[in-house]
Amino acid sequence: MANYKIACLGTFRSGTNQHEIELFSTIDNEIHISIVGDCHEVIYLDKSTAIKFSKLLRTEINKIQD
Repeated sequence: MANYKIACLGTFRSGTNQHEIELFSTIDNEIHISIVGDCHEVIYLDKSTAIKFSKLLRTEINKIQD
């Protein structure tokens, strides 16, 4: 399994530029997603749920007008 960790910051416009979303795969073959800002929330997704989530995210990204 690859050893990786990705973190992204929120937007300045939304006032979340100090918030961070972090994700990585776990040894239990789950995807760990945490959001740190005013509070700290964590969720673990199995592979099939993570795939569905990524499809939903891409759909929403495609709705954004530049």
